[in-house]
Amino acid sequence: MKYCTPKKFAVPLNHEEVSRSWGERGYSCDRFVDPPGREWNDFVHSTNELVTVVEGKLRMTIEGEEIIAEPGDEVFIPKEACHSVINIHHATTTWLYGYD
Repeated sequence: MKYCTPKKFAVPLNHEEVSRSWGERGYSCDRFVDPPGREWNDFVHSTNELVTVVEGKLRMTIEGEEIIAEPGDEVFIPKEACHSVINIHHATTTWLYGYD
């Protein structure tokens, strides 16, 4: 399965544009900020999730497949998929996430 759509959104990222796009597809849109090295391991949700990086870089693993997400990339995480997210940027990474 293709989880990542590279450069889905123009950079610099416009939060309102992402929120509008996701809202039209039935997704929420919230912001998260992670310090360098922050890890979220082995999460499973009962809904589909979208993620896009505003600034920084994330390494994401979805069902064993590794993805490097950079600003503007959109990552789709299917419901019930085991996934992890790590901030691999040397500084803070800001990202948007939403659930359907």
